[in-house]
Amino acid sequence: GQVVHQGALGYKNTSTKTPMTTDDLFYIQSMTKPIISTAFMMLYEEGYFKLNDPVSKFLPEFKNLRVARSINDDANAPTDSLKSEITITQLLSHSGGLTHGLNPNPVQIRFRNGYFKPGIKTIQERVANMTKFPLVAQPGTEWNYSAGPDVLCALIEKFTGMSANEFLKARIFDPLEMKHTGYNVPKEEQSKIVALHTKGINGTISVAAYQPPFENVTVWSGVNGLFSSVTDYATFCQMMLAGGTYKGKQYLSRKTVELMTSNHTGNLYPELPGTGWGLGFAVVTDGPATKTPASKGLFFWGGANNTHFFIDPKEKLIGLFMTQESNFTWEYHNSLRQMVYQTVAD
Repeated sequence: GQVVHQGALGYKNTSTKTPMTTDDLFYIQSMTKPIISTAFMMLYEEGYFKLNDPVSKFLPEFKNLRVARSINDDANAPTDSLKSEITITQLLSHSGGLTHGLNPNPVQIRFRNGYFKPGIKTIQERVANMTKFPLVAQPGTEWNYSAGPDVLCALIEKFTGMSANEFLKARIFDPLEMKHTGYNVPKEEQSKIVALHTKGINGTISVAAYQPPFENVTVWSGVNGLFSSVTDYATFCQMMLAGGTYKGKQYLSRKTVELMTSNHTGNLYPELPGTGWGLGFAVVTDGPATKTPASKGLFFWGGANNTHFFIDPKEKLIGLFMTQESNFTWEYHNSLRQMVYQTVAD
C-alpha cells in the first residue's frame, strides 16, 4: 500500500532531449491484455459465461474453424477440421490455437497482414475477420501468443451492449481513478506521451519513424492500444495484489483473482522457464527455475515497447518498469526483479 521507490530517468524524446517525468504516458501494447482480461472476468462473476463454454456459443463464426497442418503452408494448402472447439479459458490463456502473427512464417505472416490491415473501424469488424484464417494448432495442444483478447472485447460488447471502451471506463478506469489511461489521449495530455524509440545496429537509440496513433482511435482492442502512466498501471496492479479490492471497494472476488493467477496451461508455455499461463497473466510456477528471486505465484507480463510489471502476492509487492524501445527483451524484466528483490529487508 505504500510507494517504496519511484523515479524517472533519461529522456521521453532523445531528439529533443526532453526529460522523462513520473507522470508521462506510455503506449503499453500487450499490457492492455491483463486489463481487458480482468474486465472480462467481472462478467464471469456476473454469470454471462462459463470458462469451459465454447466461443461459438456466443460467436457462431468460431464453430467450424480450420487448422493449418504446418506453419510453413501456403494459402492453398489443405487444412484440418477441429478436434475440439476453442473455449473461453483457451482465449484467456493463449492455448486455443489462435495466433498473434508475430513470427516470420507464412501462416502467421498472412494472419498479421490480413487481421491487422488498415481501414478496420471497429473491434467487431476485426474479430469477424479472424475466422478467415486457419489456427496454428489444435485447441488445447500448444501455447501460442494470440489475438484472443480481441475476442474478449467483442464478447464484452455482445454481453453488455456497451463498447469495450465504455465498459473499461465504467468498470475499471473511473472506479480506480486511472485518469490517464485510454485508447485516445486528450489534447491537454499529448505533451506527456513518450516517443517510441528504436535501437540501431550500433546500439544508438533514436526516435522511431512509426509512432502509434493517440487520437481518433475507434478499434477498442484487447490485444494492445492503451496508453497509461506508471501510476495508473500501478493502481491496477495494487487492486489485483489486494485480491480484487481498492480503497475498500471490491471489484473482483479474491477467489476470482486466485483463479486468474493459477496456471491453466500445464507445461505448454515454452518461452520462459518456471512459468505457466493463467487467465490474462503469465504465472510463476517454480521460482528457482526462472533464475530470478521470483516467488511462486508471482504473476506478470509486458508490452512490445518494453513496458513491464510483476505482482508478487507472497511479498505483497508490485514492480513496474516502463520505457518506449521497440526492441522487446525480457532482460529488462529480469533486471527489474533482480534490483527490486535485493532491496527486500525484513
